[in-house]
Amino acid sequence: MMAVGGGGGEEMERDFEAKLRLQQPSPAGIGGGKTVQRTNSITFRAPQEHFTIDDFELGKIFGVGSYSKVVRAKKKDTGNVYALKIMDKKFIAKENKVSYVKMERIVLDQLDHPGIIGLCFTFQDAYSLYMALECCEGGELFDQITRKGHLTEDEARFYFAEVVDALEYIHGVGLIHRDIKPENLLLTSDGHIKIADFGSVKPTRDSQIIVLPNSANEKACTFVGTAAYVPPEVLNSSPATFGNDLWALGCTLYQMLSGSSPFKDASEWLIFQRIIARDLRFPEYFSHEAKDLIDKLLDIEPSRRPGAGPDGYISLKKHPFFKGIDWKNLRKAPAPRLALEQDTTADYDSQDTSWNLTHIGGSPAHQHLTPDGNAGATSSSETQSHISKMASIDSFDSKWQDFLEPGEAIVMISRLKKIQKLTNKKVQLILTDKPKLLCVDPSKMTAKANIIWSDNPSDLNVQVANPSHFKICTPKKVTSFEDAKQRAWQWKKAIEGLQHR
Repeated sequence: MMAVGGGGGEEMERDFEAKLRLQQPSPAGIGGGKTVQRTNSITFRAPQEHFTIDDFELGKIFGVGSYSKVVRAKKKDTGNVYALKIMDKKFIAKENKVSYVKMERIVLDQLDHPGIIGLCFTFQDAYSLYMALECCEGGELFDQITRKGHLTEDEARFYFAEVVDALEYIHGVGLIHRDIKPENLLLTSDGHIKIADFGSVKPTRDSQIIVLPNSANEKACTFVGTAAYVPPEVLNSSPATFGNDLWALGCTLYQMLSGSSPFKDASEWLIFQRIIARDLRFPEYFSHEAKDLIDKLLDIEPSRRPGAGPDGYISLKKHPFFKGIDWKNLRKAPAPRLALEQDTTADYDSQDTSWNLTHIGGSPAHQHLTPDGNAGATSSSETQSHISKMASIDSFDSKWQDFLEPGEAIVMISRLKKIQKLTNKKVQLILTDKPKLLCVDPSKMTAKANIIWSDNPSDLNVQVANPSHFKICTPKKVTSFEDAKQRAWQWKKAIEGLQHR
């Protein structure tokens, strides 16, 4: 099984194996309505392989979190493409995220629905854990909303129906997702929805899913999720229910149709005040049916939300908003046309591609909440900024985490040549979301003099001479760099993007 930890990895692996004894695959499943009893033995369908990261050809970044990155990865020998989730062992152990990683691995292994991201296999090395997931080439639904400004009602109806269908299955097997939002709704290459990110999932007591011992009995009101989608009952420390997901569903439909979340505000505190007051305002162009459905899903009383009542999802799926939806043949219907990235033919390593802060955090409006209620670095932001995608393999090597503070995430990293009068030195330049600029000597793994950060362009600016050469200027020092991969402009945009966020 996947071990967690750096120096203490073996001990943690033994602890994990003690809790989860692996067996040969069993034909029993969860699809036939038969309740699977909890047990200390877990049977995994997705194998644990002995692969290494060198077995894969890594491509573009799909997303970045506090302890993980998701990257497009092509298996060199088979040509199969995956979304490879790369998780930092040291950070997971340090921040007590072990149970989240285990839960996602165990739950994804057992779920079987076309609207849920599939887990293909896992492996690990000294620094990282790896989960190979289905590759959803269409990206996040959030990106479609951003590129289009907002979705048409027909587009929203199509996507929303597929989310409802998948969430009905998740609730049907006794799981509460607890982090439904457009960033966790992925699109296949042909434009169909798959729900992802099951690290915050909460099993109910009658769940049909085999879970970790005592996980269904953990603290009932654990505070997880994303600020703008948190329901009022969670803010009041009520136990988790299916109604939590239905509230987030209402927020998601609102965001599809308007382009922003319904309770968006300048700070997390103000967001929470608006949620508690149910300060909900609809744009004039929303149809009556859309307003009515969102209004009902955002009911202060969780049990009154469509999908939470005694008739289950029947009342939700019969709502007039879904007129014309064929629930039995959802995924046979043609999907809306995807809005592509501005330059879809660009070479990933050398061209100036667009990256936004939705993947690295920054805006309090979409900060991800950790169990203790603090904002973590898995947040998303609606602030649009041109931030360069990380193209180097070093971006995924968690050894660089040693130079970061808890919760700090890497935005961009490159092996550069530092130009000096007498000799040129190779350095690892790291830009983090704190924000911070680090210069690391990769041969000695020691931090050199860091570049003093400032949001003021007069105190910190980047001057580009050509695609390979740039200078980072501060009042006391000018540092020149050469980038063999010609990403000088990307460094400039990445730094300026964090200055202006």
